[in-house]
This record gives sequence, structure tokens and C-alpha cells, in this order.
Amino acid sequence: MDHHILQKAQCFQGNPGKIAKSIPLVRMGPCLPGATVKTSKDGTAGIPNLQLYDMKTGACLKSFNQKKMQNWCPSWSEDETICARNVNNEVHFFENNNFNTIANKLHLQKINDFVLSPGPQPYKVAVYVPGSKGAPSFVRLYQYPNFDGPHAALANKSFFKADKVTMLWNKKATAVLVMASTDVDKTGASYYGEQTLHYIATNGESAVVQLPKNGPIYDVVWNSSSTEFCAVYGFMPAKATIFNLKCDPVFDFGTGPRNAAYYSPHGHILVLAGFGNLRGQMEVWDVKNYKLISKPVASDSTYFAWCPDGEHILTATCAPRLRVNNGYKIWHYTGSVLHKYDVPSNAELWQVSWQPFLDGIFPAKTITYQAVPSDVPSEEPKVATAYRPPALRNKPITNSKLHEDEPPQNMKAQAGNDKPLSKAALKNQRKHEAKKAAKQEARSDKSPDLAPSPAPQSAPRNAISHSASGDPEIDRKIRNLKKKLKAIEQLKEQAATGKQLEKNQLEKIQKEKALLQELEDLELGI
Repeated sequence: MDHHILQKAQCFQGNPGKIAKSIPLVRMGPCLPGATVKTSKDGTAGIPNLQLYDMKTGACLKSFNQKKMQNWCPSWSEDETICARNVNNEVHFFENNNFNTIANKLHLQKINDFVLSPGPQPYKVAVYVPGSKGAPSFVRLYQYPNFDGPHAALANKSFFKADKVTMLWNKKATAVLVMASTDVDKTGASYYGEQTLHYIATNGESAVVQLPKNGPIYDVVWNSSSTEFCAVYGFMPAKATIFNLKCDPVFDFGTGPRNAAYYSPHGHILVLAGFGNLRGQMEVWDVKNYKLISKPVASDSTYFAWCPDGEHILTATCAPRLRVNNGYKIWHYTGSVLHKYDVPSNAELWQVSWQPFLDGIFPAKTITYQAVPSDVPSEEPKVATAYRPPALRNKPITNSKLHEDEPPQNMKAQAGNDKPLSKAALKNQRKHEAKKAAKQEARSDKSPDLAPSPAPQSAPRNAISHSASGDPEIDRKIRNLKKKLKAIEQLKEQAATGKQLEKNQLEKIQKEKALLQELEDLELGI
């Protein structure tokens, strides 16, 4: 591989010095943004605590008095033509880095945050206004500079249960994902609050993304194609699912120890990883064919980044998140470690990054599944043995798991076929199953006489039996009663596992005795 792709890491002994970011303007100040701005006796503001500097000349272009600590940072478009800043109930827009004149204003009461869209003109902006006094929170999309008038907004999405939001534009600036979260989960299911995911498109469409598993949302990421996104969610082991622009699930990766997702720059490879308090396990997937490529382990990693060439991966252990075993590794997506650097024990690694390149410099290459050769010796991850009390140490070891990981949908056992299904086969299978279910439902409605004979008398009272009376109306009532009883059984099983049921679900369980009596009366009358 070309090592010039990697920008040299910065290692420091003691406190690191300031590093200027490679952007035309940098936010600096004599005090932290959000510090109290003092006012003099005559009411005028004190020393500004937010300055904007020209990186070429070092001249201070503009100084501001920044009062709020949250959402204080100015934001630029990718071509740096416009700059936006949140000020009280307005978003101020500046053009061509002229900060002496406000070019446009977007005014909304209690506006809390905004995000500029990526890409070239026309620029778009997503704004968030939190709810108050029973009113819902909402996110609106606008196209710059059309902010005035009742129909100026491109789209609007209202929702409850939102103390803060994270807004993610796709690369083509056609849609935004909004992850709304609360500080406290009132149901008590999670210590970390409650999260919901919403979809808003610039054509006015919006939807709630239905996540099949309860629990927190760890990560949401757009594919560079802007046609799909991946969400990692649910109580551990977490689920990962790819959704299309209709918010329908396209592929389910099952469950596993993961809390992050990373698409390659070309969007044809997806890495699902478990960092932080997890062991650093990674799953590298070909998302065109939904095929697993490799499963490397990057223990103690605090940083992950794709190389612009879409073939190499950078993982690093940096301070101050971890102050021991600092260093970085360069991987090939097939799982091979191509380069490794360990920082000396008396030093710390603070930052490491790839050298940036423009889009299109590196064309997409055909995906390979065979590990590329490497001169770096492989390291087997240390597996800690489980503690065994003295009374059990001389007895056979029994393998027990707290939970069973759910396999990806194309690796689940299929009747008469153990091979994983392709994307087209999965699509055809879903269509076939839907048609088959519809035919069976139609046949059961039209021909009740074809149902099996009644179950023997020794069966339990609440067992679901199949009988035919010859009267379509009675048979329909019996079927409906059995469906209700089956739903009650499922609710009772959920309650037995400790799940907290809603009030209407508890009321359904209380009706079980009456439904059983009604079913018995109908069957005795047959």
C-alpha cells in the first residue's frame, strides 16, 4: 500500500500544543465559548469570547459575544460560500466570509439547533425547535435563502419525546435523519433515556423509522449513494438493519456486540463494530451481495476511519480516552494488518488521520474475499477464562450463554437448504411467502368445511382447536376468538419474562376467562 496516504500522527509528551485545522477560518477565543459575557455598568457587552481568524494572514475578521455554551459553533457550507450562526431566535447567514453584513436571517421562536446540507448549491438547512407546554418538537427543512412566507419550508416533521436531537443529511442533500432522544426513559426500561428515529425528505415526505428491537439507538449512518442508511440499535446484543428511503428494512444483520457502523467512501462495504466498552470486534460486509468478508478484532480502539481509497482502514488508541498502549494500525478490509505503530511508553498519541483527497480520485475496485498478504505478524486476541468457583473446578465445563446471537437474515436455517440466500433470492422468497399467505387466507375464508376435525376432549380449555359448524358466521366468530386467545397467551409470556405491559394489554388478559367461556359455548353448539 502507499504509505503516503497516511498523514503522520502527532505524538506529545506532556501537554499537547495547539494544532491549526486545515480550514480557512478557525474559531478561537481568550475564554471558552459559553463562558459568561460580562457587561459594563453602562450596559454594553464586555470582551468578546468568540473570534474568527483568517488562516492565511492571521488577521481577526470578526469578534462575537457568545452567551450560550450549546450549539455555539458557526457552520460553513462545503464551498465556504456561506456561513451560519445561531443567535437567540435566529440563524444568521454571512456570504463570502463577510462578517460585517448579515446577508439573510431565518427567524423561528426558540430555535435550538441547525445543520447545513452538504454539497454545492442550492444550499439547504435543517432547523430544530424543541417543544414546550404540551406542543411537540419539530424539524423543518428550508432552501437558502427562501425563509419567508407560510409555505417556505420544504418539509416539516413534528414529534414528542425529544430533549435533544441529532440531524444527519445524506450526501445528496435530499433527506435528513433525525435521532430524537430524552434524558430519562419514563418506562424505566433504559438508564440512558429513550431514542426514536425519524426520516424527513426535501420533497415533503416524512416517516418514523420502525425499529424491530427495543433499546437505545447507538449509531445511524447514510450510505454515500444517499439511497439507504444503516441503524445499530436495541439492547445488547444490538441489531443492525439497512433501510431504504421508504424506511422499509432491506437487510437485517442479526444481533451481535456492536455499537457503530461505517460505510466505505464508495458505499459498497459496511463495517459493523463494537468499540468503547466492547471488545473491538468488527464485521466487514459486502453490502451489494450481503456477504460477510471478514471479522477482525481491534481491541481498545478509540478511533476508526476509512481511507479515501475505500480499501484500507485505520484504527487507533488515543489519549486522553486511553493513556496506555497508544498506537495505530492500518488494515485491509479483508482483515489483514498491513502496518502497526506503537507509541513509546513515555509518550501519548493524541490524533491520527488520513490525508484528505477529493472525491473521485480513487475509483471503486472489485471486492475480494481472500485476505491480502501481510508482513506484520498476526496477533491472537487474548481470551480471558471465566471464573470458576472451587467446587466446580474439577467438574466438566458446560458452555452456557446469557443469550443467543440472532444470525443475519440470509444465514438463517432454510428448510431443505443450508446455503445463504442471495439478495434476489431473498426478495423472491418474500414475494412467494406473501402470495402463499394471501391464498391460504382466502381459501380459509371461502371453504370453512375444509378445516380439520375438533380436538379431543382431553385438550386444555384454551388450546386452539380447528372445527367447522357448517355455518360461516359461527366459524368466523370462533376464528376471531382463537386469535384473541392466542394474542393473550403471547402477552402472558411477555409478562412472565419481566416485560412491563401497557394498560390496554392488561385489560386484554383480564378478558381471557370470558373469551374461553364464549368459545366453549360456540363449540358445544356445533
